[in-house]
Amino acid sequence: MTVGEALRAAAERLDATSDTARLDAELLMAHALGVSRSDMLLKAMRDPAPEGFAAFVQRRAAHEPVAYITGEAEFYGRVFAVQPGILIPRADSEAVIETALSASPDPRRVLDLGVGSGALLLTVLAERPEAVGVGIDASAIAIDVTGKNAIALGIENRLDLHRHDWRVAGWADDLGSFDLVLCNPPYVEADAALDAQVRDFEPATALFAGPEGLDDYRILIPQLRALMNPAAVAIFEIGANQADAVGTIAQAAGFAVELRRDLAGRPRALILR
Repeated sequence: MTVGEALRAAAERLDATSDTARLDAELLMAHALGVSRSDMLLKAMRDPAPEGFAAFVQRRAAHEPVAYITGEAEFYGRVFAVQPGILIPRADSEAVIETALSASPDPRRVLDLGVGSGALLLTVLAERPEAVGVGIDASAIAIDVTGKNAIALGIENRLDLHRHDWRVAGWADDLGSFDLVLCNPPYVEADAALDAQVRDFEPATALFAGPEGLDDYRILIPQLRALMNPAAVAIFEIGANQADAVGTIAQAAGFAVELRRDLAGRPRALILR
């Protein structure tokens, strides 16, 4: 079977479990071949399909995310290593980057609360070469993966990582103050219905935040002032229906709030000043 024939068969098989069956098949095939997707499409469609491809398709048919199978995800034009235990970066979160770059065009110190794969913090550092960053996360896996991604991007010398849990008193004592704070906290309601590829594979600790999805906002926002320089801004990612609730939490803590939307027009980021 050729690469092209295997792709057609895989897309048909994955159609029942994925809204992006053909794209999934192409990404998995490129990974199996060890080439870029564009090179595969241009040069390899008549080559024999690699043996490992069928196993990748089987995993995807069982709802495992493509990013966990390939070990990487693209975000803001860069490739980030990911693995189980790390939340997979979403294209929707690129709105947080756009918001941060416009609201804080020249930050010197940047803090990421819940660094995960490093996608938010490392992207801002890559876009702002004069900035230095600090990332915290309760997960040792996240700290390790972010460190590796920083090395791959050549910005490890501008990054400090700390394993801190903001649910534990004293977590922020040694961090200092910042010009820009980024945060994509857990914000999914505890009883929310999620796709199997999210529910069964991505870390619950990075997804769920109590019955309203607001627990971590309530913990973090009242503590922000001690971490922010006088002219600093904080950018929080929010769920599509959470702008009013999170805005109320922020206003009660003394912040002015501005909403930004993603490319689909959905509420996506709040600027806190």
